[in-house]
Amino acid sequence: MDRHILSNGRMRAGILTLGAIVQSVELADGTDVVLGLPTVADYLTRSRYFGAVVGRYGNRIAGGRFTLDGTPYRLPLNDNGSANSLHGGTTGFDKRVWRAEPDGERAVRLTHVSEDGEEGYPGTLTASVTYTLTDRDELRIDYHAVTDAPTVLNLTNHSYFNLAGSGDVLGHVVTIEADEYLPVGDDKIPLPGAPAPVAGTPYDFTRPAAVGARLSGCYDHCYVLRPGGVMRVEEPVSGRSMEVTTTEPGVQFYTGHMLDGVATPYGRYAGLCLETQHFPDSPNRPDFPSTVLRPGEEHVSSTTYRFVD
Repeated sequence: MDRHILSNGRMRAGILTLGAIVQSVELADGTDVVLGLPTVADYLTRSRYFGAVVGRYGNRIAGGRFTLDGTPYRLPLNDNGSANSLHGGTTGFDKRVWRAEPDGERAVRLTHVSEDGEEGYPGTLTASVTYTLTDRDELRIDYHAVTDAPTVLNLTNHSYFNLAGSGDVLGHVVTIEADEYLPVGDDKIPLPGAPAPVAGTPYDFTRPAAVGARLSGCYDHCYVLRPGGVMRVEEPVSGRSMEVTTTEPGVQFYTGHMLDGVATPYGRYAGLCLETQHFPDSPNRPDFPSTVLRPGEEHVSSTTYRFVD
């Protein structure tokens, strides 16, 4: 397993071949704004997907089951008391060693070949993720995938951000340009029916709001982004900010309230996630944007995190 250090002359990012993990993002003043772990053993035993690319299917699939072209598939049950399949299963993309191809000092491309039947998913899938540090102090993530048989796919990055570099994120101010979100049941699976308006609810981040101002800061919900919708995070004390743009239709906003400081080195609210992606349980929801990938098609997606310090 290797670590690749990217640099644009102002900021640096540490990328691991294990899980295509973003281990660190150090801004020009030296502040590391991503939660990382020091050893491979920690990532294998004490991680909650810190910085990893998750797949084949990021987020949840209800009951670990879906049917594609009339064929039923069963996936490992590793979420909510073995009720659902989460983030690709028990040995998802976050626990695989990816092959790295550096491209100068600023970029690295990582590739994983997921064999037919891996974690129950059909088709041999070749997935790649390219991390690039740009002149605009952006960490850009480009995803690409092809398959030799019909499959489902939902790739995302699970970095936890803390723009203060330490402490909790309850004071971070968040804006999400999304007029709707997906209400969920106790199992975190989207409820039947159309997305719900955020207006008049604690889930409304169309105007800037502090993480801890409502719901005790406990968010783990998928937002339906406006076309070209932008996400922003500001840390008032340091003045640092982050702007997130994506080609994906949604974002899972998670505030790290389930971190416990025991099973992982980090406690509650140590970092927040903006996981750009398709919607949870899409393989079982024909009303959601499709996550089916077929032979001859290419999955292409991009997300950019821009930092100002």
